[in-house]
Amino acid sequence: MGKTFGLFTFAYGAARAVRNGLTVSLFATAAFAAPVTVAALGDSLTAGYGLMQGEGFVPQMQAWLDEQGAEVTLLNAGVSGDTTAGGLSRVDWTLTPDVDGVLVALGGNDYLRGLDPAVSRGNLDQILTKLDAADVPAILVGLQAGTNYGADYALEFNGMYDALAQSYDLPLYPDWFTGLRSVDLQAYLQDDGIHPNAAGVKLIVADMGPAVLDFVNSLTAD
Repeated sequence: MGKTFGLFTFAYGAARAVRNGLTVSLFATAAFAAPVTVAALGDSLTAGYGLMQGEGFVPQMQAWLDEQGAEVTLLNAGVSGDTTAGGLSRVDWTLTPDVDGVLVALGGNDYLRGLDPAVSRGNLDQILTKLDAADVPAILVGLQAGTNYGADYALEFNGMYDALAQSYDLPLYPDWFTGLRSVDLQAYLQDDGIHPNAAGVKLIVADMGPAVLDFVNSLTAD
């Protein structure tokens, strides 16, 4: 935080003192509230598949963060169809010098394809290792699988996010779709029954937003 300036006693030169004090205060605020850049590394859910410009996850989350007064730029590093392996293959060039943090949201396509959770976990592990080596903080966004491939599969898949978050001491938002769990899904999904529509994204952002804001604030405090 910036310095807290005491009250000025108005006497000779008081106006100058006030003006100078305000200048220093504004300079300190700007210095301590430097904007940060966060890359959202994900798949079609991050990329905004099937949505108009401004309706996807990244622009809606950016707008939500702006409303909270957060000094952050959120970059869309989502690629439709990407698995955890795809995310791993492009994490190096996602880490441009201006990136201060990464939101890692991968695994949905691994689940849809029934890939071995051990493989998915290994890819996420390597992504987080690269981020750790680059000294770039991350927040991990999980996805809760159903029992399509059996209870054991779901247990292993769902558990990998918590295990990785604990291993790397990262903040975890456990389930991308938490904001839609208590509503009529049909009204908030696109015709494919998988991707959220604009209204669905809004609910997702409203629920996930505080966790992302806490992460952003942790970056500005460093």
